[in-house]
Formats: sequence, C-alpha cells, structure tokens
Amino acid sequence: MKLNEQRITDTFVRLTAIDSPSYRERRMADYLMAVYEELGVTLAEDDTAPLFGGNAGNLFGRVPGTIPGAPILFSGHMDTVDPACGKKAIVHPDGKITSDGTTVLGADDVGCLTAVLEAVRYLKETGTPHRELELMFSPGEEHFSEGTRRFDFTKSRAKLGYVFDLTGPMGTAALQAPGSCHFWLTVHGKAAHAGFAPEDGIHAIAIAADAISHLTFGHTDPVTTVNIGRINGGLMTNIIPESCEVEGEIRSYEDEKIQYELDKILDTFKKAAADKGGSITHKVEWCYKALNTKKDSPAVAFYERACEKIGLPVRLTGTFGMSDCNHFPQHGIEGIVVASAMQQCHSTAEYTTVQDLVKLTELIITLMTQEDAE
Repeated sequence: MKLNEQRITDTFVRLTAIDSPSYRERRMADYLMAVYEELGVTLAEDDTAPLFGGNAGNLFGRVPGTIPGAPILFSGHMDTVDPACGKKAIVHPDGKITSDGTTVLGADDVGCLTAVLEAVRYLKETGTPHRELELMFSPGEEHFSEGTRRFDFTKSRAKLGYVFDLTGPMGTAALQAPGSCHFWLTVHGKAAHAGFAPEDGIHAIAIAADAISHLTFGHTDPVTTVNIGRINGGLMTNIIPESCEVEGEIRSYEDEKIQYELDKILDTFKKAAADKGGSITHKVEWCYKALNTKKDSPAVAFYERACEKIGLPVRLTGTFGMSDCNHFPQHGIEGIVVASAMQQCHSTAEYTTVQDLVKLTELIITLMTQEDAE
C-alpha cells in the first residue's frame, strides 16, 4: 500500500503540539472529534470526566464495515505525562522525531492517535474494504486508566481489541500486564510532648517504621512487586507524632498474589500498632486486574497474520506496566498491547521515527482490512 508519509509526519507534529496532560485533555478531544467528523465518523464523548476530576471523557466511535466479521476495537489514550505542555516535535533529517528537550515528545500515545487517524483516512480515500471498526480514545490513562476504568463497555460489540501503547521495536506485542492495587494506611498513635512526657505518647512513625522493617519490598516473587512510595507524619519536632500516613502499591501477573501481599501488609501494620497501643485505618483501591492473553488466542493469531502480511517480525512478550487493555477481559474483549512507535517514554529523551509511524499505520490498516481465518 502507498501511504502519505508527509501527511503522517505532519499529523504527528500537529497532535503533539496540543497540550493534553492527564485530566486536561479537552483540546485533544475537541480536535479529534472535529477531524473525524470531517471523515464522516462521529466520536461521541461520554460523561465520565466529573468522576475523576477531568475536563474530557472517553471518545467512542464506530465505522461501519464492508467485509464480513465482528467489529474490532482500536484503542489509545489522549493524555501525555508531564512535562506535557508546550511540546514541539522536531523532525530530524534522518527521520528521527524528538522534542526540544524541555518536555516529553508525546509519542506516548500520539503515535497511536496519528496512525489510527491516518488509517481511517486511507480507508475512506481509497474505498478499501474493511471490518466494522470501533475507535476508543481515553483520558487519564497515565493515572491508573481513569477513563477506561469508567467506560460503559456495553457500547462495544467487539470481541478483539488492540491497544497501541507499548514501547519497543515494531512488531512487539504484550500479552501479559500486571494487576495492581493502591493502598493507603494511617497509623494512629497518641500525641505528647517529646521533651517533658515522651512516655505518655504513642509514636505513630515508630510503629510504621517497625511494620515496614518486617516487610519485603521489590520482587517478592518472580511475578509480584511491592512498594511503599510515600510516608508522611508528625507536626513538630517537639511533639510525639500521633499519626503517620503510608502509601504504596502492589503489582502482579496473578491477582491472587496481590491479595496475599496486601493481607500480609495489613496484618503486619495491625500487629505493630497493637504491640505499642496504637491502631490503623486503611483504604485499598484496585486499579487494574491482571492481563493474561494466551499465545494461541484469536487476538494473537489475528495480529500475527497481519504482521506476516507486511513483513513485520513478531515479538510476543509481557510488560510490567499497565494500560487500558487491562480492563478489556472483564468486559469480554480479548486484547493485546501493541508497540506504537514510541521509545524512551516518560522522559524528555522520548523519540519516534517517521519510518515507525508509517509502519504502525500500515499495521493498523492491515488489521482493519483483514478477514477472519477460515
């Protein structure tokens, strides 16, 4: 297929210039809705934004198919990580595209937004037969996929879904991604004057320190990690701290192991508090369930055939980062996370290449136009 390389590049540069930090995707959502409307595709916005303090909801659209087969869902996210404002894409003579070094580039996930848009343009302009397509662009993905977590999946009829949100060589796809829970613990002690009557107090920070000293962090087994990332407590140096707040997360490819580690953390903190006359309260939020798509699944076979058609080597792997795809299996959609022309993400050294953006567009078109295997 003959693709418009210059238009793909120009679209990428235009989209990266739109400020779209997490929860502030309004300008990106408005632009996408307008440009798809010009193609005869309506992207409807849902009303989830107030639920997470954002200013834009999920965008969802449908492109009627002209060849047999169930609809396929193509998904990416509209937000970029900080520093996300004032981005300027610089296209170098060798085809590499970077920021000016003061912000991220935003290829995560503008690479996806660019390639899906160009794929739909190509199908419309050439009249190429294609499957029924479902398009979903989410807000707040970088903050625990807040948009997709609240999306009404009854709108989707797809059984296969492809999320373009992965770093690595083109052809890479992640079949596994961890589940995750976020926990907040508050240790309750008793305030007292640290100079005159320290023995009258119950030291909340000391309780937290004791509990933490009895826990294992990092990899607790090959598929599970535990981390405490924030601790806050105390008012003044001359007051025994009556409270200490601890915040952390657990990730694993197996949801049961997340629950096991969480129970261990809670039990350890409760015991440490009880031993010193204190107590704890806690809050737990499950952010993701684990993604475990089988290698012999239809989603993988369909992807492998598309890669073979365009001469793209396939590399199936796992990732220890989460994405919108984690939410698909709970709604009957078999999904994988596909490399989407982005490298060194979440840093000001992030980059992509014109060549990879073109290849990504070609891959998406092939997926959109591929019939089911007989």
